[in-house]
Amino acid sequence: MIDPALCSLPGLPSLIVGRIFSQLSASTMTIAIGWQVYELTHDVASLGYLGLAQFLPMVPLTFVAGHVADRFNRRSIVLICQVCEILATAILAFGAAFHLLTTGAIYTFAAFYGVLRSFEMPCQQAFLPAIAPPALLPRAQATLSSLFMTSSIVGPSLGGLLYGIGPVVCYALSTVGFTVAFAGTFSLRLLHTVPAKEPITFASVFAGLSFLNRRRDLLGAITLDLFAVLLGGATAMLPVYADGILHVGPIGLGLLRAAPALGALLMSWGLSRYPLKGRTGLIMFMAVVMFGIATIVFGASHTVWLSIVALMVLGASDVVSVVIRSSLIQLATPDSMRGRVSAVNTLFIGSSNQLGEFESGMLGTAIGPEAAVIAGGIGTILVAAIWARFFPRLWTLDRLEDIFPEEP
Repeated sequence: MIDPALCSLPGLPSLIVGRIFSQLSASTMTIAIGWQVYELTHDVASLGYLGLAQFLPMVPLTFVAGHVADRFNRRSIVLICQVCEILATAILAFGAAFHLLTTGAIYTFAAFYGVLRSFEMPCQQAFLPAIAPPALLPRAQATLSSLFMTSSIVGPSLGGLLYGIGPVVCYALSTVGFTVAFAGTFSLRLLHTVPAKEPITFASVFAGLSFLNRRRDLLGAITLDLFAVLLGGATAMLPVYADGILHVGPIGLGLLRAAPALGALLMSWGLSRYPLKGRTGLIMFMAVVMFGIATIVFGASHTVWLSIVALMVLGASDVVSVVIRSSLIQLATPDSMRGRVSAVNTLFIGSSNQLGEFESGMLGTAIGPEAAVIAGGIGTILVAAIWARFFPRLWTLDRLEDIFPEEP
């Protein structure tokens, strides 16, 4: 149920269609390539390499992508990326249908997808502030997160169920979903202001980092999420848990993948109806601590229902951090800098997700998947304690409504 106050926002339906179907397709595709790689190799480390393949292209491209997002039409950039995603998943479906896919081919696709996301995500993140006024932005962010998590539930569940028929079905569904996302983005009408001509210099490309260095609360929020998810990357181990520990197969893997999104959906729905009123920084830190505790419980669990509950709590606590961080970044960043700041955010979040998968895969190979997940949860709690000490402005953050853009 969308908050009535948001229903009058022009462009919001198109934004929702573009973002939600993009995530639906990506999550369906992700579970398919993860399971297929593990099926081909039966190697825990291969799951880590898959995450690394998506992350590596983001490192050299992120700052360039942010500069591009601030100089050119962001909607056009997203449309180009989505056309490429349609073609790439169609090729995956063709390869799966004729048994042509190898681990190398899947890694290559993952790297190409990482390139596309490097350009697409900074632009997508800048759409919402162009639609929602500052007073409604936190509520709009929570609502979008709620719908985003709904697609994150449906995608893995469909991926797990349909993988039993064959991976080609998952890839074909992703192709259709990316096509619908393209249609939503194409119908989105935003006022495109031509930016002032700015020479491409080292300083202008890396201006997003300079801005974050001045805003310690933003830097703390982004890096807190980076290291928390980097260490607590339990989701990378889900194929191993589904196959060798919980013994639930592809369908169970889909349920495990959907559990964090279900918890996040419930929490984001609550945040959209009952937005945070104060002590926002403290709430963010407590959410990260709960994320670590849930990771530890999941790592130690050998019971399906307990694992699902732990993953739901993990997802619920994560979305609290996501909503606060996203709202803080969008409220505090001027439009002329949103592409570059969003690009840094994309790199850090991509680092936490993809490098977290790589770290979990390597550590899981060295000490076992259960010990790796538990150690990651402990590390997440320690990070929260350290960041509370070094980023006092974030710790004492009160009301999001009091945040205003700071010109560079």
